[in-house]
Amino acid sequence: MLGRRHALAASAALLFSALASTTRASDVNIAVAGPMSGSSAAFGAQMRDGAAAAVEALNASGQLPDSKLILTVVDDACDPKQAVAVANKLSAERVRLVVGHFCSSSSIPASDVYDEAGILQMSPGSTNPRLTERGLKTVFRICGRDDQQGLVAAEYIRKNYHNETIAVLDDKSTAGKGIADVVAAQLQRSGETVIRQSYVAGEKDYAALVSRMKNGGVRVVYIGGYHTEVGLIVRQASEAGAGLTIMANDPLMTSEFWAITSSAGNGTLFTFMDDSTKNANAAGITARLKAANLSAEGYTLYAYAAVQAWAEGVKRAGSFDARRVADALRSRPTDTVVGPVLFDSKGDNAAPGFLVYRWRDGHVEAVEQN
Repeated sequence: MLGRRHALAASAALLFSALASTTRASDVNIAVAGPMSGSSAAFGAQMRDGAAAAVEALNASGQLPDSKLILTVVDDACDPKQAVAVANKLSAERVRLVVGHFCSSSSIPASDVYDEAGILQMSPGSTNPRLTERGLKTVFRICGRDDQQGLVAAEYIRKNYHNETIAVLDDKSTAGKGIADVVAAQLQRSGETVIRQSYVAGEKDYAALVSRMKNGGVRVVYIGGYHTEVGLIVRQASEAGAGLTIMANDPLMTSEFWAITSSAGNGTLFTFMDDSTKNANAAGITARLKAANLSAEGYTLYAYAAVQAWAEGVKRAGSFDARRVADALRSRPTDTVVGPVLFDSKGDNAAPGFLVYRWRDGHVEAVEQN
């Protein structure tokens, strides 16, 4: 009798073990890759915070049954070689999704690695058109493109500063030069005279550049680059009394810009996507981030939306296979915290346009579009 009870207990234990093994969530590895160090680390932090919040929400929601998302954060320092090394590392770890990279110069070479490894890549902030122009089926971006952004900037300059002396600068990076070329070409097509120059990223003293523009009678400057150098140019132009109106691209959407410029940044213009913090869908996540002393600024919600969109693609496809998920993502719109997202055949988000914003007393305000 005792032996029978032992046998029944053993059978029950085996049955419980079998049931537990069938209901235990399987770990699914995803990653966020971007500049967690270096001068663009503010954007890496935005991406990390957004992706982490999305993972937490998805794991709690049960949207992907029997799956637990595990997020890895990796640093590419906006360096193309480091980005490729990161991509190879993540490929070896068989991650299912990479939210990243941020800098186009990192996203583009890394995308070749992900495509070969069958990993879906979705960038929240790489705006250079070439990322999605090479026919890679598992590469997406949830932000807009520079051939959209540049036209908005050029049109604003043309309407508001017609016949002024205009300088267009870039930092020689893939993203900076790419958008500066778009702006310069569009202004020239509109009949404006453009002085085209480049500067070296990472420098601390741009006084000579500012002096050349001041002496050349430049009144309006468009800069394709990143917030650190743009902030220094803005501050040094103010100190020199150069009287410049300065406009730049999307990386000015960070409070670190104001930390560099202080009041010298007043009136600095830039382009960015629609302010997603005002979306009804984003109210909950914005509040949760604020409660954790985190900001929803910049690319935070775009990184959150990247994870959201991918998860919906997985649910539709009934699979984590990157190509099946990619097909599902292109099949119909997906509701996200940044609004409805519809990916075209290239992997671009058909929805986002760009608006003009202005820094004013430490805050960003939308500029009335003329």
